[in-house]
Amino acid sequence: MRIFAALFFAVAFPAVAQKVEVPHKMEFAGMTLIIRDDARREIQKDVDALTASPRHYQIKVERAKTYFPIIEKIFREEGLPDDFKYLVLQESALIPDAVSSSNAVGFWQFKDFTAMAMGLRIDRDIDERLNIAASSRAAARYLIKNNQHFDNWLYALQSYQMGAGGVMRSVENTQAGATRMEITGKTYWYVKKFLAHKIAYEGSVKGTPQNQVVVYENRRHTTLKKIASETMVDEEALRELNKWARNGVIPDDKMYVVLLPVEASTTSTVLASTASDTKVESSPTRVTPTVSASLVRGRVNGLNTVQAQAGDDIRRLTARAGVDLPKFLKWNDLEKGDAIVPGQIYFLSKKRVKASEAFHKVAEGETLWQISQKYGVQLARLKRYNRIEGDLEPAPGTMLYLASRRPKEDAVLAKVENAVEVDGQQTFNWAVTTNETQAEVIRTEPVSAPVPVIENVVEVPAKPVDSVKILQTNGTAPTLEDNRDVAVRIPENREHVVKAGETLYGIARMYNLTVMQLVDWNGLRLQDGIKPGLILKLSAPPLAEEAESHNTVTVGEYFHTVKTSDTLYSIARQYNVTIQQIMEWNEKKDFSLAVGEKLRILRSQ
Repeated sequence: MRIFAALFFAVAFPAVAQKVEVPHKMEFAGMTLIIRDDARREIQKDVDALTASPRHYQIKVERAKTYFPIIEKIFREEGLPDDFKYLVLQESALIPDAVSSSNAVGFWQFKDFTAMAMGLRIDRDIDERLNIAASSRAAARYLIKNNQHFDNWLYALQSYQMGAGGVMRSVENTQAGATRMEITGKTYWYVKKFLAHKIAYEGSVKGTPQNQVVVYENRRHTTLKKIASETMVDEEALRELNKWARNGVIPDDKMYVVLLPVEASTTSTVLASTASDTKVESSPTRVTPTVSASLVRGRVNGLNTVQAQAGDDIRRLTARAGVDLPKFLKWNDLEKGDAIVPGQIYFLSKKRVKASEAFHKVAEGETLWQISQKYGVQLARLKRYNRIEGDLEPAPGTMLYLASRRPKEDAVLAKVENAVEVDGQQTFNWAVTTNETQAEVIRTEPVSAPVPVIENVVEVPAKPVDSVKILQTNGTAPTLEDNRDVAVRIPENREHVVKAGETLYGIARMYNLTVMQLVDWNGLRLQDGIKPGLILKLSAPPLAEEAESHNTVTVGEYFHTVKTSDTLYSIARQYNVTIQQIMEWNEKKDFSLAVGEKLRILRSQ
């Protein structure tokens, strides 16, 4: 029995086979450190204490093997020397919810005010100090920021414990740009403690971790319970890895890194890539991943999806997903030679003909294909809805229709190389035009010609000058004369009866209004269209007009909880406000809504 026990401990805790000696010289962050004898004795005591218990030492080694690949990637991206990864062992022993006596929390032991200053979210729902990716990025930026004062990574390290101001007060000469320094008995204790951790662990933290994880970048409103169900992982293990989501709910205000547990394999194969662009290089030899495709699956528009991993090509991805290659290409609007993008969502069945959302505002650099993948709508349908032909890509800011056909007059402007700015402002273009002839974009000056006064006509606010105009095919710019047939007086009853063949765009143009004014004033849904005989209001309802004309209106604040059937249009109609107001009050950049989302509504009383 004793022999068996000895063999067990030799196998279970092989990391410290012999005493780790502190060298006389070592490298740190591109610097050569000369360790004097008095400092060596102090550091050796710390190294001996760290390695005294094989069991506790091995626990930390395993945590480092699990988390270090994630930290290393982030440090590379931020430009922080890799050696700083050992600082997290000193700060928290890689325990996510570690709390110090001074109330510093998490992997990198941030106090709340410092964490929030570095961009971490801390509230009753989320504490990103417990998120390995978010907190490591914040730590990297904090150290880099402090190093701007010193140009010396050793003093940047010291500043992590006492702040940049503390270092400047305690050190007369920070030796900016130094590549060689001495470590003596007078060196700050925190620095020597760090060197002890680096020396104690750097020879043991490579290789395959027992607890492997997949890094999953989540951008949707969801829960850990739902992710566990979708990816078929143990919910308790998922919660243990993601304690930063305090109540198990993950919001969609930004991208959050979720760690997915991977069951240990009985073979020697290890995880070599993740669900995003994070490369987990647990050993020098890259081997076949053991993670099944289900671990990176999700659902978009009611359809099953798989997220590509780093290193995937089409054949590898389809093999992991267990689907037929020709069908996979067709389902995702791909050609055989198209590259697979790490982190991109791909569909495991045919995309739908309509998206669950009505509209999408095109972001800078976004393509139609990316939008079709985001919403699970067929690319051909997306083009048809928006009357797009060929390879035209819409300009940033264009509002695309995702579930209905846009009006014929309301076509899409092609993306141009250089955006045009008018008077230093950008405008929100609902409709822009395509033209087979190459259109020249010109800057327009405000029209200064006097507007003739017409008696007995209700006065309508002037329509803002469009941000860009497209030259006519004959090369001349449109003039005020060219548009005289557009302006029609608004009837005294401020109503218009829709005739056969009329569109919202045409009616808006007729009365010098915008489409969205008609939509808001009449509580319409763009995708429903209009029918002959419908009576349209051509001005804002009286309540909205009063709110605009009186400065002493009492304002009440309400919060509307979004339901499944809600759209921005229906909510605006319910509270007698405009869509634009709702978007401004809630700082929304597009029309997307999440069930359960709370919208701030201001109403006059």
